[in-house]
Amino acid sequence: MEKLINELHLVVEKGIQGTINIYRLPAYGILDIASDKKQYLINMRLYSTNLQAEEVSFETALVAGLAPDRGLYMPRALPVFSGEELDSMKNETYPEIAFQVLKKVLEGEIDEESLKGITYDAYNFAVPLEKVDDITYIMRLDRGPTASFKDFAARMMARLMQYYLMKGDRQITILTATSGDTGSAVAHAFYGLDSIKVIVLFPQNEVSERQRKQMTTLGKNITALSIDGKFDDCQAMVKQAFADDDLKHLNLSSANSINIGRLVPQSVYYFYAYLKLRKYPDELIVSIPSGNFGNMMGCVLAKNMGVPIKKILASVNENDEVPVFLESGKYSKIVPSKNCLSNAMNVGHPSNLARLVAIYGGEMDEKGNINRMPDMDKLREDIFSTSVTDLQTKTVMKEFFDEYGILIEPHGAVGIKGLRDYRELTKDKTLAVTLETAHPAKFPEEVRAVTGMEPELPESLQRTESGEEHVEPMGTDYATFKEYLEHRLE
Repeated sequence: MEKLINELHLVVEKGIQGTINIYRLPAYGILDIASDKKQYLINMRLYSTNLQAEEVSFETALVAGLAPDRGLYMPRALPVFSGEELDSMKNETYPEIAFQVLKKVLEGEIDEESLKGITYDAYNFAVPLEKVDDITYIMRLDRGPTASFKDFAARMMARLMQYYLMKGDRQITILTATSGDTGSAVAHAFYGLDSIKVIVLFPQNEVSERQRKQMTTLGKNITALSIDGKFDDCQAMVKQAFADDDLKHLNLSSANSINIGRLVPQSVYYFYAYLKLRKYPDELIVSIPSGNFGNMMGCVLAKNMGVPIKKILASVNENDEVPVFLESGKYSKIVPSKNCLSNAMNVGHPSNLARLVAIYGGEMDEKGNINRMPDMDKLREDIFSTSVTDLQTKTVMKEFFDEYGILIEPHGAVGIKGLRDYRELTKDKTLAVTLETAHPAKFPEEVRAVTGMEPELPESLQRTESGEEHVEPMGTDYATFKEYLEHRLE
């Protein structure tokens, strides 16, 4: 810790004139490196959660995806927004809030003019906050081009990658594993980009028809692989390819939430929800349906950057390894993962749990082994996690429609049930926002069976209904996948 502080102080001496700035060090608490007259410019540095790789810049972490020691990149320091800064953004649009937040986070990594153009191009759709009752709102993250919350991260990440690749005249291939919405969001975000190829792996029996078509009807630089296995098999194959020295020359990168380029943009919509619903320093509860825990980690980053989030509710389906870990302090993967109604959350070992453990002072490797325990008391203070069965999911979908006339899909229902469980347990009436992470029309059979209603198909989904599908089947053998990559990308 002393060495880290000394290194930061050396950078501080090279500061520039400006206003107050405070940086938070994940896993080490808060270090005030500001004065009342200066703001110090420190480019974002990222370390690996496995602690066996050199620290890198944001650009390097974004393009690489995974650290060479198989760890996940985490920012060593983050800016903290003051109450005055937060309140000054209250009346801004979503793209402007994204620009203001990311300008400070990515200071020194990208010029402001380019960043502003990227954020306004990426976020050209609505982000409704729908009132349920006096203490509950739904933030609908389902109005993007693939009707999924993954659009927020994928579109920003694609544009940032293109920015850096064009500067260096480079080309890469994106490998991404998906349990539902990531693949379609990534495919659409990167579609048609000359410098980037995309290969999406999805479990053939665990995505909806519409989710599949959003990945398989594009063509061009997008390839879809239907894997005869689970999401965890897809994710394991992708991670192994990244760590394979024989494939280094293929310039592979990731667009999954293992890529820090996904998490940083996802922190923005927690700023947005807070700014539109609260006034500093009033607190907010956020309920997040969770699978690979990337979305939740975006909220953790926002909280660490000064957004007054009282409690983060990370609700899961019957893959309950994280609630069990929080309750018992013992972590055990679920192999194979359970196939549930909220299919995008069918994850038996969330990759981003390593980041969560790291930010609370612990160390977890990519296989789920905890080498140093995090501060469990602080973790439980900040985060509540509960498991929701398929029956409970259906019950909430029906009750919510009957009571409020609002259609929600299975993932959103898991988030609402988590909020209800928390309020029943604590009697906490703090204003809460719960996330609807996909449009109900992406799950028409489930919505229709439970509510009797046919969800209206948004224009973004209509375009995929009649498209010709291009998909290649594959098993879970890594050697076969490796041979495919070498043949396809050489």
